[in-house]
Amino acid sequence: MQDREVPEAGAEARELPSRFLPAAKYRDLPEPRTFRQIFGASIILTATAIGSGEFVLWPYITSQVGLVLMWTAVLGFFMQYILNMEIERYTLATGETAVTGFSRIWPPLGVLITLIAITPNLWPGWATGAATIVTYVAGAGSPVPIAIVAMVAIGAALTLSKVVYKTVERVEMVLVGGIAVFLVVALFVGTGLSDWAAFGASFAHVGQLPPMEEVGGIAALLGAIAFAGAGGGNNLVQSNWARDKQMGMGQYMPRVTSPFTGQEAAAAGTGHMFLDSEENRRRWKGWWKVANAEQFGTFFLLGCGTLVIMSVLAYATVFGVPLPEDDFDFIRAQGEIFGQRFGGWFQTSFWMAGAIALFSTQLGIMDWVSRLTADTVKVTFFRGSTKVTESRIYFTVIWVMIIAGSAILLSGTEEPLALILISSSAGGVVMFLYSMLLIFTNRRFLPRYIRLGGWRMVMMCVAVVFYGYFSIALLVDQF
Repeated sequence: MQDREVPEAGAEARELPSRFLPAAKYRDLPEPRTFRQIFGASIILTATAIGSGEFVLWPYITSQVGLVLMWTAVLGFFMQYILNMEIERYTLATGETAVTGFSRIWPPLGVLITLIAITPNLWPGWATGAATIVTYVAGAGSPVPIAIVAMVAIGAALTLSKVVYKTVERVEMVLVGGIAVFLVVALFVGTGLSDWAAFGASFAHVGQLPPMEEVGGIAALLGAIAFAGAGGGNNLVQSNWARDKQMGMGQYMPRVTSPFTGQEAAAAGTGHMFLDSEENRRRWKGWWKVANAEQFGTFFLLGCGTLVIMSVLAYATVFGVPLPEDDFDFIRAQGEIFGQRFGGWFQTSFWMAGAIALFSTQLGIMDWVSRLTADTVKVTFFRGSTKVTESRIYFTVIWVMIIAGSAILLSGTEEPLALILISSSAGGVVMFLYSMLLIFTNRRFLPRYIRLGGWRMVMMCVAVVFYGYFSIALLVDQF
């Protein structure tokens, strides 16, 4: 019997379709790195999660109905961990982003997913929220100019960064570290054993949902479930961050650099496939193990822990307190109650932690929206261009977001919770769509020994049903 032909490095990879995008080439998978070397690959994703669902949406829902929905929050977070690892699986194996994988199926798919993901995030709800909380600390002031200055400062910092990913990662690590310090203090100062007993008892309600009007409507519930974690298109950009962290085959890919201070790469982000050999299989197992450990620790444990602590804090302070809907009065009320119980220092610390959380989210969102757009536009429309680089598209989008966001705020739309609900409910719909696409790419495009399967396949199907149910419920409710 004739031996199966083994391809050589540099040959065209058979696994990835090349009808619409250039064929991938075979290369060896780089040696896996240690946990310490890749730590931080998920920190931007975690930072954007903390300022949306963890600090805003879930405490808001808890202030209305208590802890009865905590089961959906924890389940939602775990499903996002699974989703994120399927997004990383594709990038570790190919160096491409997940959206580029969708474009290999049919280019309009990548464009469509990108448009659905980024459109609701043009609303500057997180910058406005951070600015609103700053006015609580100051005791006066308008959120609008503070929010605009914050967005311009983010744009300037990113534009002047030599390698953008490194700057964003370092800033987010500092911000998340500050929030973690507050959480440790709040855990002991702001909550009691009875509050944590109520949290444990809440899991007796698994499978049950309260009346929609009690949680602010189906949009608020879908948004909270989607943002129990990062949510929406944000998760997809874990591909880009893993690539720029040079994980797996991402080591061969260009990174986003400043057109002013860094060396730009003109090549589009189409990737590679590694050869099937014992050595590459060993390396893959190493990469998969360390990537899972980093994502589980940084995203799931830290992120879910933050959500739980903030929700229990809300339960301990403002549950049952009548609060107006659709604004940040529940956060103001929390801070004031903390001040009455524990002193002004704790009130100020709570508000400052909130401002930091929301600012970190605005930074992360501006980065991921620009990355997702730049990657999709470059790969789909400007693959052969040396003038239109991914970096230049990235910075164009950054400043368009700043200008558009400032215009929205100056027009008078400045209620932060309303803006965040718009973004989060649309995020649940896009998660339903790309969950299905990830199953397709990671089953069809990857070799058998690294493709999606087993219990993770079951969880991905659960995610499709989970996000699909709430997305359809949202559409029925709206139309």
